[in-house]
Amino acid sequence: MGNYFSAERFINVFPKVISNLSVNLHIVFWSMLLGTILAIFVAVLRIRRVPVISGLLGIYISFMRGTPLLVQMMIAFYGIPIVLGNLFLNLFGINLNRLEPVIFVEIAIILNEGAFLGEIFRGAITSVPSVQAEAGYSIGMTGAQTFYRIVLPQAFKVALPHYGVDFIGVFQNTSLVFILGVVDLLGKAKTLGAATGHSLEGYLSAAIIYISFSLFLKGVFLLIENRLNNGTAKAV
Repeated sequence: MGNYFSAERFINVFPKVISNLSVNLHIVFWSMLLGTILAIFVAVLRIRRVPVISGLLGIYISFMRGTPLLVQMMIAFYGIPIVLGNLFLNLFGINLNRLEPVIFVEIAIILNEGAFLGEIFRGAITSVPSVQAEAGYSIGMTGAQTFYRIVLPQAFKVALPHYGVDFIGVFQNTSLVFILGVVDLLGKAKTLGAATGHSLEGYLSAAIIYISFSLFLKGVFLLIENRLNNGTAKAV
């Protein structure tokens, strides 16, 4: 491959690129954690069809599902400081323009996941037969107890395969964050390529890491799904 690719350069670059995997994992962890919490609230409110709020949530979900994640990141990065900058500066003394770009990236992904996962959870919750909830009420459980102890665990099993696919998608979508100046896997590969004049080794390293970790995550979710299914089968 001539001077376009060198195994020696690849061996040298790979450890440097993978050292920034922690940046991607940090984004995925907080985005999925907070996005999942938001999605549960969105799903419950959508199911209950609260007046006004339900309509606003419909607009929010349509926007999030109808626009690219990168556009949402750009809006968060440039728009939040403009809209909320003075408020945060006066109330909390925080200059939003000085915050790390990764914070705005995470806000965008959290809001995005709140919409996408909210619809997944809504479908999973409504798939649980109403007689299950009625059984909870019949033994004296409150509405909240019935939801968290009976409905939610069953809905979780239904939603898990879709949740796993979405989780992997979020990990792969972190490849967009370098555009906003976050030095993640791809950002590190780009920086090394610019410094050495050889980009292929860095991008190939990033590709291998993305593929490997995506397969690892897929295996983890399949393992969880199989154990849940086996547990259900034994209980029956």
